[in-house]
Amino acid sequence: MRMLCASTLIGEFFIIGFAGLVAMQTSDLSSGTVWAVSGTAMVLSVLLCGMLARPGGVQLGWLLQIGLVLSGFIVPMMFILGVVFGGLWWASVHFGRKIDEAKARFAAQAAAETA
Repeated sequence: MRMLCASTLIGEFFIIGFAGLVAMQTSDLSSGTVWAVSGTAMVLSVLLCGMLARPGGVQLGWLLQIGLVLSGFIVPMMFILGVVFGGLWWASVHFGRKIDEAKARFAAQAAAETA
């Protein structure tokens, strides 16, 4: 699960950066404000890659997805991209857990066969 979720978060890192560039040009917000918010979200997306195995890591990822959708109020295209990445996040968590369960079953089966 961690690999799929981390891949999604790294993709979001770049999307957040590009959205920050767009927001700087199209919104009335100062560039300092835009980069404070965008930079924080970018750092959070990278830090979450390492926190996925810890309790609450996936839930923090969901909060980032909500923030991505809400950023559509500044950059309207982010409504669409936020929903797309929310779907990718769900798929990463859902199918990543299934893959982890299958790996554990195969490892247990291989250990039982060698014993």
